[in-house]
Amino acid sequence: MKLQNRLNQLVELYEKEDFIKDDPINFLHKLKNKNDIEITGFLASIFAYGKRDLFINVLEQLFSQMSNEPYKFILNCEKNIEKIHNIDYRFSKNVDIQQILLILNKLYKRDKSSLEKLFAYGWEKYGSVADMLQIVCDYFYSNVDEKVVTPGFYHLIPNPVKGSPLKRMNMYLRWMVRKSVVDLGIWDFIPKSELLIPLDVHVARISRQIGLLKRSSNDFKAVLELSNNLKQFDSNDPIKYDFALFGYGVNNPIK
Repeated sequence: MKLQNRLNQLVELYEKEDFIKDDPINFLHKLKNKNDIEITGFLASIFAYGKRDLFINVLEQLFSQMSNEPYKFILNCEKNIEKIHNIDYRFSKNVDIQQILLILNKLYKRDKSSLEKLFAYGWEKYGSVADMLQIVCDYFYSNVDEKVVTPGFYHLIPNPVKGSPLKRMNMYLRWMVRKSVVDLGIWDFIPKSELLIPLDVHVARISRQIGLLKRSSNDFKAVLELSNNLKQFDSNDPIKYDFALFGYGVNNPIK
């Protein structure tokens, strides 16, 4: 009970508007159109690794080249794709993000669909987050020009079958499904109770430190273990504790 109370206090402390300004979700809060929000969220999430200031600078550059109208750009990117230039970040190169944008063009324009419909199809077919994300991965992998991309493309769009924690995809789902002062909650096809924790090394460290995670590897099995353990504190919205674990890490840094 003491741990639950402490985590609830940290949720209240960190799940506030002040959290938004230094987080990549800030890009989404500047937008009104649903398609703009979900496209921006997808792009912001896949780049969200490494040093925060560095990937946020890359995202600012990317969205500027899209004239801060991502949905409009996606619909017309076949003729405007060369406007995307010098978008290199760690493992990924400019050609990798160009391919992702062209695949999004196919999804929204030629297939008359959307990211929401793609994710929803996976959820409705299988009823599990892992299988849903596999559907999304398979769509991107089946439409990429393998001759031009680098291994960085596959880092931006991770394959669930490899057992990685899928931190960025789970963070994207948190943004899209949860409704709070921070998260936008524009998708309703999946209950927030089924979301999984966006597990990074910091969340994993803190979770082991306070006894919520026993598994030693930071893999998808660890994600399932931690997510299930958080349900003992709130079965309807366990991933709200992402904020608490973040806050706990801020308050208890590695010494």
